[in-house]
Amino acid sequence: MFFVSLVVPPSSPLSADERLERQMRFIIEADKLKEVFRQSLVTQSRRRENSAEHSWHFALMIITLAEHSNHQPLDVLRVLKMVLLHDLVEIDAGDTYAYDTKNMVDQHAREAVAATRIFGLLPPDQTVEFRALWDEFEAKETPEAKFAAACDRFHPMLLNCLTGGETWTKHGVTHDMVVARNQHAAEGSQAIWAYALRLIDEAVASGALARKAD
Repeated sequence: MFFVSLVVPPSSPLSADERLERQMRFIIEADKLKEVFRQSLVTQSRRRENSAEHSWHFALMIITLAEHSNHQPLDVLRVLKMVLLHDLVEIDAGDTYAYDTKNMVDQHAREAVAATRIFGLLPPDQTVEFRALWDEFEAKETPEAKFAAACDRFHPMLLNCLTGGETWTKHGVTHDMVVARNQHAAEGSQAIWAYALRLIDEAVASGALARKAD
């Protein structure tokens, strides 16, 4: 079971104007995600991808690949909500690189504080709903969260393979590190993980990914 770490706020009805104002404040805040840059590179210009672009491409993967979830039927709309909300915490917490073991130690704690602030901009009912979806993704226990996590892990692997492993090489990432970091994707989709393993093997064969550390 996953547990929502929010206490449901007491009932405090807002006027229609107040409700819209709080929703707009959240939407405006979310625009800041476009300024958070990840380590992954986009395939054409090879510039760093921003987190909003990741969320869009990630969401596109969900609606395209949903049939490959281990668990059917899948509540695709619920998955999409998780996908679009999950990385908003990076507005405050920044993007933590997948192989940055030092900063990963307190990543969840930092992001949980950010979730409280950012989702707290919304009307109380949406604050609770959105935070619950964020917590569900983090727990990775429901079928929807497991599939979301599988696609989330697959996306940067795909971009690395399509950009010659430039980011992997820069950070000294090896085959074994990639597999160890991402293998739980199989819990959400065996098919996507099998495809990822083929890409990883091809990356090693082409020299885009080191088999072992030097």
